Amino acid sequence: MLRLMLPAALTLSFVPAAAGGDWPQLHGPARDGHSAETKLDWDWPKGGPKAVWTIDIGTGWAGPVVSGEHLFLFHRVGDDEIVQCLNPATGKEKWKHSCPTKYRDDFGFDDGPRATPTVAGGTVFTLGPNGDLSAVELATGKKLWHRNLLTDYRAGKGFFGAACSPLVMKDTVLVNVGGKGAGVVGFGVADGKEVWKSTDDGASYSSPVAAEIDGRPAAVFLTRTGLRVLDPVGGKSLYDFPFRPRDANSVQAATPLVWKDEIFLTASYATGGALLSAKKGEVAEVWANDKSLSSQYTTPVRVGDYLYGTHGRSDVGNAQLRCVEWKTGAVKWSEARFGVASLIAVDGGLLALTETGDLVRFDASPDGYKERARAVLLTKPTRAAPALANGRLYARDGKQLVCVSLKK
Repeated sequence: MLRLMLPAALTLSFVPAAAGGDWPQLHGPARDGHSAETKLDWDWPKGGPKAVWTIDIGTGWAGPVVSGEHLFLFHRVGDDEIVQCLNPATGKEKWKHSCPTKYRDDFGFDDGPRATPTVAGGTVFTLGPNGDLSAVELATGKKLWHRNLLTDYRAGKGFFGAACSPLVMKDTVLVNVGGKGAGVVGFGVADGKEVWKSTDDGASYSSPVAAEIDGRPAAVFLTRTGLRVLDPVGGKSLYDFPFRPRDANSVQAATPLVWKDEIFLTASYATGGALLSAKKGEVAEVWANDKSLSSQYTTPVRVGDYLYGTHGRSDVGNAQLRCVEWKTGAVKWSEARFGVASLIAVDGGLLALTETGDLVRFDASPDGYKERARAVLLTKPTRAAPALANGRLYARDGKQLVCVSLKK
């Protein structure tokens, strides 16, 4: 039986662009792990980058997000799931919204939420592990609407509950629900009412991305069955490709990476990585193997013509950091015993937040691993994806949320 809890996890052309420096959703403004910030400080003192503030928090592995002068944390305290709004500069609370939950993890791990909130159009959208999809007002925390997806669509809770970070495209919120006839469902942003539903696919632990594929808008999902590229307006299936581990006691958790008309998928459990080309209604396999980049739950980052990510499993203890050529899958280098890590491409290089809580700066280069700085930030296990906004990095483990400054 699987012995690992996995965190989950948009706004592209369908909603107003994020303000400069915002990190309003999982993996940043475009959900691709890239930050546009420059001229940051990579010459850290011995103790690491300057600590701005630290606060105690509840349980869960939902990552923090930032929109303007608002920092949002989704966590569990007692029997309540809480969306908490903080001042990003000080960590002081502005408001909080609570929702009762009865969720319990069947494996005795963390009972908190896994799905990172999504901020769009003045609203904060969250999905709790028991299927509670909620929308609250950004400025005040006022409840706008709520519905329970497990009840409404008779969807199973899976190994670790619902963990799909909601995807906002124009006036629709998209979620991999996992119900029969309701594998993926679109809900109205304003009222939470069903707009459309599509597929019979079970829910994975991967979060979707918004993209343009073959000249048209698309919502790209990795469901329990595999790749599903859907029309965001009506839910029509545009492309699909089977991609899942043979072992039933496994998960797919990494977010799909889209570059032009190419899509990269990855999973562990003897599955591996696959680069697919989607054009003119057909999906073609560019390359696929289990030797290049098999990510258990974190999402790789594409920089230039190369992928950077972790290959291997946390529970087995064999995870390596790797650089892989996008077009061929050729492994350019591996850094052994690096461990599973969340990555951010920023300021000409890469930041990694490892599962042991280390923050690492290294070069984005296919010529070999070159570490520039390292500091202990949090404790093991650190699995939530961090946020980088206005020169400050926000990261959490199961007990604390920390803010460090990367400004010069």
